[in-house]
Amino acid sequence: MPGVNNPSAIAAGHSRIYLPMTLQNRAHEMGIELNDAQVAAFGRFQEALLDWNQRMNLTSITDPAEIESKHFLDSLSCLLALPRLDGRPIAAWLATSPKAVDIGAGAGLPGLALKIVWPGLRLTLLESTGKKCRFMQHVVDTLGLTGVSVIQARAEDFGQHAGRIAFDLAWARAVSRMPTLLEYGLPLLKRGGWFVIQKGPEPQEELASARLALRTLGGRLHEILPVTVPGLEAGRSLALVAKVAQTPMAYPRRAGIPERQPLLA
Repeated sequence: MPGVNNPSAIAAGHSRIYLPMTLQNRAHEMGIELNDAQVAAFGRFQEALLDWNQRMNLTSITDPAEIESKHFLDSLSCLLALPRLDGRPIAAWLATSPKAVDIGAGAGLPGLALKIVWPGLRLTLLESTGKKCRFMQHVVDTLGLTGVSVIQARAEDFGQHAGRIAFDLAWARAVSRMPTLLEYGLPLLKRGGWFVIQKGPEPQEELASARLALRTLGGRLHEILPVTVPGLEAGRSLALVAKVAQTPMAYPRRAGIPERQPLLA
């Protein structure tokens, strides 16, 4: 594409360029196509992340190449789950406008990375830490993203009130172990919705401990999808969980209980 290898074209008007120009090629290796405007948006996202990280602890990853692989490409790997849900290709999904929630969104990953490539996504970024919410709102404003809500709340409280049965899709990345994550996420989903959980290469032990949580909360494990992220040595997988039945009103339990007393098989 014209201008892809031209730093001034990628980040016109910006004094600092952090994003390696390999992002577009590496996304292509994963089967995900990024246009020049999206690459530029990732560059501005990375610049904001590194700038704010000097004043608050948003990430321990500050090397540009590692931000590309461990944050952006790892987040985009969630898109690889979509064809496994109903057979539609990624491009068809990106033309839709589902309601989605990123649970424990942190610095906006994977949610904001997905929003950059999925403009129609109606996204809620759920995070309990105020400074992280302020950073995400800054990125939303800086990139001019629409259809994004930043909510400062605990997942347990959100799941008993405003967020209950409100979403078609949910994501979680490096938040907690599987039984706890299921109690955070399944109450937020409509019946027929999907929970995509990012995990390491061998989540079988966690999944074995989550059988009771799945049965109790109305979920069913659909698939464990191994994914390869260019530039990331550690293996990754996506646990795809379908919402097949209503979650009982007793769940999620009060804040802190799902973590301290998970529903274990």
